[in-house]
Amino acid sequence: MSFFNNLKNIFTKDSKDRYLSGFSKTNEAIGAKLKIITAGGKVDPNTFLEELMVTLLEADLGYKTAELVCNEFEKEMKNYVAMSSRDVFIILKKVLKRIYGDENSEIVLNDNGPTVILLVGVNGAGKTSTIAKLAHMFKKEGRSIALVAGDTFRAGATEQLELWANKLELPIIKGKENQDPSSVLVDGCRYAKEKQIDILLCDTAGRLQTKVNLMNELSKMKKVIGREIEGAPHDTWLVLDSTTGQNGLSQGELFNEATKLSGIILTKMDGTSKGGIVIALKNLLKVPVVFVTMGETMEDLRPFDLTLYLDSILKEMEDENL
Repeated sequence: MSFFNNLKNIFTKDSKDRYLSGFSKTNEAIGAKLKIITAGGKVDPNTFLEELMVTLLEADLGYKTAELVCNEFEKEMKNYVAMSSRDVFIILKKVLKRIYGDENSEIVLNDNGPTVILLVGVNGAGKTSTIAKLAHMFKKEGRSIALVAGDTFRAGATEQLELWANKLELPIIKGKENQDPSSVLVDGCRYAKEKQIDILLCDTAGRLQTKVNLMNELSKMKKVIGREIEGAPHDTWLVLDSTTGQNGLSQGELFNEATKLSGIILTKMDGTSKGGIVIALKNLLKVPVVFVTMGETMEDLRPFDLTLYLDSILKEMEDENL
């Protein structure tokens, strides 16, 4: 069994309920609205596509992705002489799954030393708390974990991560205030090799994606990590605040250019009705969502599951058609 699938299985018992509650606001924005539009059991194709477009835009799929969904939906409609509300539910789920494509979110562990994961993002996205949640999850899976406090610029950033490290009883590698973050990451890699750590989670300073010099700094970090541990960082994950909406796409584009992202972690999914950003990110950036956070506790991080996600955002429609 793959490492990522094993992580999913840890949460199998309560994942469905947690997804339903975590994506409840997006379900209200998509599933509940489409349930009203399709009420009565018969759908007028002449007006439905317009209603669908508006609904998808409000759920933050963005114009390009929403238009693609509507175009694909229109193609599927040609196979129906008349459409029921159940047909709409089945088609939409099929189209969204096809547009998202393969989940492609496998975590590949390094067989020849520590697996290094670099976390990047803008200020306020929730990187530090997400690192703590990841560490907790990996530790439950039986892996040895170390943290690197690579944010040497934000006041209190190292102390905040250190509090989490102490709470989780994990080692933390840290530098001095305003120290070159690349040198701290080098120290972290050397520590991980010496202590035979399984997974090294590296924090970085939050930075605006429009600041070229700061984005170049991320590229430097990746290079020095790679010199210390072959193939590192093995994953680079962008932490995105899902409530920022379409701004997340511009963040994703520029961080991807600078660091070649392997995955995205969407935070605060329980606080937004714009969960459609999941589809837009994968469609436009070709980068999979690997984890979502749906609350503040250690247990509120979940490996992304496309089936559970689609079931959750279309729950109202599904209930209508049982």
